[in-house]
Amino acid sequence: MSVTINLDGREITVPEGTTIYAAARQLGIDIPALCHDDRYDPVGVCRTCVVDTGARVFAAACVRPCEDGMVVRTTGDELERSRATLIELLIADQPPRDADPKQTTTGDNMLLALADRYGVSRETTALPCGSGRGTDTSNPVIAVDHDACILCDRCTRACDDIQGNDVIGRSGKGYRTRIAFDLNDPMGASSCVTCGECVAACPTGALTNKPIHNIPIRPRAELDAVQTVCPYCGVGCALTYQVDRDRGAIAYAEGRDQPGSKGRLCVKGRYGWDYAASAQRLTVPLIRREGSYPKGALSSDVKGERRRKPGGLVDYDEVLPHFREASWDEALDLTARRLTEIHAAGGPGAIAGFGSAKCSNEEAYLFQKLIRTRFRTNNIDHCTRLCHASSVAALFEGIGSGAVSTTYGDVVNADVAIITGSNATANHPVASSFFKQARRCGTKIIYIDPRADRVADHADIYCQLKPGTDVAFYNGVMHEIIRLGLIDRDYIDRRTSNYDELARTVADYSPQRAAQITGIEADAITEVARVWGSARAGIIFWGMGISQHTTGTDNARCLIAMCAITGNVGKPGSGLHPLRGQNNVQGASDVGLIPMFYPDYQKADSAEVRSRFEQAWGVSGLDPDKGLTVTEIIGSALAGGVRGMYMLGENPFLSDPNINKVRKALSALEFLVVQDIFLTETAEFADVVLPASSYLEKDGTFTNTDRRVQLGRKVLEPPGQARVDWEILQDLAQRLGLDWRYSGPREVFDELVSLMPNYANLTYDNLGGTGKLYPNADPEHSDGTVVLFDERFNTDDGLAHLVPAQWLPAKELPNAEYPLVLNTGRLLEHWHTGSMTRRSYALDTIAPEAEVYVHPKDAADRGLAHGEMVLVRSRRGEIELRLKVSHREALGNCFIPFHFREAAANVLTIDEIDPYGKIPEFKFCAVQIEPLAAPFGADLRSGADH
Repeated sequence: MSVTINLDGREITVPEGTTIYAAARQLGIDIPALCHDDRYDPVGVCRTCVVDTGARVFAAACVRPCEDGMVVRTTGDELERSRATLIELLIADQPPRDADPKQTTTGDNMLLALADRYGVSRETTALPCGSGRGTDTSNPVIAVDHDACILCDRCTRACDDIQGNDVIGRSGKGYRTRIAFDLNDPMGASSCVTCGECVAACPTGALTNKPIHNIPIRPRAELDAVQTVCPYCGVGCALTYQVDRDRGAIAYAEGRDQPGSKGRLCVKGRYGWDYAASAQRLTVPLIRREGSYPKGALSSDVKGERRRKPGGLVDYDEVLPHFREASWDEALDLTARRLTEIHAAGGPGAIAGFGSAKCSNEEAYLFQKLIRTRFRTNNIDHCTRLCHASSVAALFEGIGSGAVSTTYGDVVNADVAIITGSNATANHPVASSFFKQARRCGTKIIYIDPRADRVADHADIYCQLKPGTDVAFYNGVMHEIIRLGLIDRDYIDRRTSNYDELARTVADYSPQRAAQITGIEADAITEVARVWGSARAGIIFWGMGISQHTTGTDNARCLIAMCAITGNVGKPGSGLHPLRGQNNVQGASDVGLIPMFYPDYQKADSAEVRSRFEQAWGVSGLDPDKGLTVTEIIGSALAGGVRGMYMLGENPFLSDPNINKVRKALSALEFLVVQDIFLTETAEFADVVLPASSYLEKDGTFTNTDRRVQLGRKVLEPPGQARVDWEILQDLAQRLGLDWRYSGPREVFDELVSLMPNYANLTYDNLGGTGKLYPNADPEHSDGTVVLFDERFNTDDGLAHLVPAQWLPAKELPNAEYPLVLNTGRLLEHWHTGSMTRRSYALDTIAPEAEVYVHPKDAADRGLAHGEMVLVRSRRGEIELRLKVSHREALGNCFIPFHFREAAANVLTIDEIDPYGKIPEFKFCAVQIEPLAAPFGADLRSGADH
């Protein structure tokens, strides 16, 4: 249905329900507004958008729908007087212009702009000025001035409608009414997650950013706007840095519109960029001193001694004396000579490389090309081995592609979304905002995880299953889907194989049996099956709670099967989406930074593929066998196999399991070169340290979890003698005898695209400001393919291969000595091994300390109190940290984030791996928690390897 109205003498036909404000926008008519934003639910509280519809009173255009035949005037003397009066009433209580928190910073106070338009000011009005509602500076990066608030509710709706956090409301009555955080708590003490969406929404100086490191916040016209992408999680949010060129620093960051993130940011993206300006940046090449051999850890923490230094960063005073400064020529010549010698003596198997998902596609591509072409080995890997390797293994086996089959934004088209093994509100906060929005629009959310974290607060169904029982749970759900007749028989017959074997396997998993294994009631398992199986369209999102198990591949096989038997792959609102961890983990995998695939997942052990790359790269004799993975390389180093390593932006000392074993392996290497922006824990074992560039200091492309390839643009210059990573790689390659002559990242991108069919047609020029999804037949006119596999899968026969799985218990089970199950993961404010986020003022201020989260009864049974320091030990070692009593943990379970070097969770974790994905068991090992028996500061037992 449509309606036609007369708007300022012009006719317009719009869909029924369209507001007058929206219709006016279509005609280019400007109606002033303070409370309205098209992204939020309209409320009509400011009344500045009033229009004349011929009724007794003026109507707020932002909430009044158009009616057929309606005649509307948006201007006129009476309307302008009404608006001027409203503006005067609002401006009377505002701070003076020269003290206004927004006008004196970004200079874009919308209320002051309207006051100027209507010729009113605080200084000339006869209205009394009220004040005294107070300020709130408790948040480290956001300031609240209640006197500048006009109660437009934009911040409330930004918090609710966009981010779905539901923190901001109102308190008080009459003039004393003001915005409130939770139950009128200080902002810094509330449940606010500091995403900054409220600051972006506020039209006045009520909510503003605080300067970070005393870099003043100035109007945009005085700053240089650089469009790039966020360096943290795989969501890859588009942002703009406002750069103060006079000071060589970032003043602040803003979300930028893009089809995926739609202008949203989280606390890390909006406030976590200052690590790049840390005084601890590496600025000159370093070579280990002769007196610091034999090699080993250099700082007390990395040695395993009990000495918790505040801040939890590598102690440069302990480490730097063991290195001397060197020229780039000396450092690169030494690196080339030592790697060449080790390769000559030990062959290809003696060399290995760890790349990084924080580097660009171009850098990852060059790194794997260097290792493969110069040293003829596939011993090349990166952190995907530690996050989604099992997911990729199952996806390739099942559907022939390791990438997501649809975007996270497609959740809006789903009837049901299952989020499993992922605390998305912490790990992928912007993606989780779309999940929460979808639920407001009617999508049912089913959350399945051992931890009842914040996603559980937004779920329609929450299943708190026992750790490591995912296969039994999903087999039970599929048992019920089949029993209830909710399978898509036509889809199964046309598009899948091996269904009968799957059905036979899950027939043994009745809800009653699954309930005994998982701890989830049989009726709840049946309800999940009924809701999922009845959905018109459903998506499964999963994280490392699925993948980081010795049964991680089996877990993902079950999710693939559950989607396939209900026909939920290949149509809008349906599909499989493993939420990627780091900002370029998808891209690094795409371009071949993994031991079993060349770029675009072309098999490394295929003679045909090998021949193709030999021809393209102008070499012969590439390695015919799959290489070693991250965890296998560590084992090989211990056994004397891998003797030389090139480490680009990786920190396995903290990221790999069983740290005591990693310490021995790194010490055993004959030669280690580390290329990074800080002295990491791993760099303590290096022979040569090369100062690299942060993502802020270079151009390149990054591929997010949606398959969106985006341009990252240079924001700042590298500090000191630090260099851009691709240039370091090229200089080293030339010293190693490779004739590399790339002129820049654009040329590298063109080369990798020529070898990657999925990236076909993409260029720097057509990526534009928002990037493009791959595959993309026409990037000039299309954003790319959202939903994959609408007709066939990428398998050889075009079918989804259903692979049944039997439930198996975890490799290490609790016992009387170690009765608790440890789960590890991320916090919202921190990232990976903390090398970036713990050097960010905002992020480290909000979450400065390691904690172990424990169920209240588990704490009480041990006589432990919230906030006290405790000892957590496993069969491999022990750490000290603070206890946090948490109702979100299940009885018998505990959780430790892995960002804190002074309480490194991976001292405790087991290094058993999934046999298919070769991913470690980060999500399950047995531990005990005890009061601290030794006085604070005593030596920490190093632990034993078992």
